[in-house]
Amino acid sequence: TGFDSLGGALVLVFFSLVLCVPSFGQNFGWSSAPFIGVLIGAIVSLFGLIYAEKRAENPILQGSFMARKAFLLSVAALFLTQGLMQANMTNIIVFLMYTQPENTIISSYSISIMYIGMALGALLLGPLADKREPKLVLTFSLLFTGIGCGLMLLFTENASILILALSLGILGFGLGANGTIFMKVALSGIPAEKAGAGTGTYGLFRDLAAPFGVAVFVPMFTNRITAEIAAGASDAAAAVASIRTLAFAELICIAAGIAVVQLLPRIHKKGA
Repeated sequence: TGFDSLGGALVLVFFSLVLCVPSFGQNFGWSSAPFIGVLIGAIVSLFGLIYAEKRAENPILQGSFMARKAFLLSVAALFLTQGLMQANMTNIIVFLMYTQPENTIISSYSISIMYIGMALGALLLGPLADKREPKLVLTFSLLFTGIGCGLMLLFTENASILILALSLGILGFGLGANGTIFMKVALSGIPAEKAGAGTGTYGLFRDLAAPFGVAVFVPMFTNRITAEIAAGASDAAAAVASIRTLAFAELICIAAGIAVVQLLPRIHKKGA
C-alpha cells in the first residue's frame, strides 16, 4: 500500500540523466547544449525527487538508511573502484581492435578470465569480512584492483594474452571481493525490518556503478585515441598511449577509494 510511484519515476529519470552527464560532457563538450540540457534536467529531477520522497508515505529511497556513514562512504568507494574499473572490459576490447584487429578472440578469453577472477574474489576474499574487519579486507582487495590496473602500464602494441589476462584476472579478483564486502558494510547496523528496503537501495547504487564507470572512462579512452591519431600517431600507438593514461587515472581513483575505506566505521568490535 502507498507505493511511491512518483518517487520511482523520478528515480528512473534522475539516474538516467546522471549517467548521461559524463559521457555527454566528453563527447559533445562541457559547454554544449546537450550537456547543459542533461545537467539541468538532472538537477531539476534531483530536487523533484527530494521533494517527492519527503512527502511520500513509503519513500522508495529511505533517507534514514542512506544518511549513514556506512552507506555514504561505501557507495563513494564503490563508484570510485567497482564502477570505474569495470569499464576496462569495454576498453580492452577497443584497445585490441586498434592494436590487434586480426586477433578478435583474445579479448573474449581475457574478459572471461576477469569474470573468473571476480567469482574467485567473491568466494575467497568476500567471506573474510565476516571474521576480519571489513575495511581491512577491503583495503587488501583494493590493492589487487590496483595491481590489475597497474599492469595496464605494461601493455604494448603486441600485448600477449598472458599480460591481458593477468591484468584483468587480478583486477576481477579484487572487484569480486569488493562488491560483497561493500554490501555488508552498507547494511550493517540496520534493523531487520529495514533490511529489505536497504538491500534494494544499495542494489540500485551498486547496479549503477558499472554503467557510470563506462560513461566516464570509455569516452575518456576512445576520445584520447582519436586525439592521438589526429596528432599523427598510428592507431596502435594511439591505443597504447591512451590505455596508459587510463591506467594512471584508475590508479588515482583506487588510491582515493582506499582513503575513503579508511574512514568507514568499524563493524567488528576490538577483541571480538
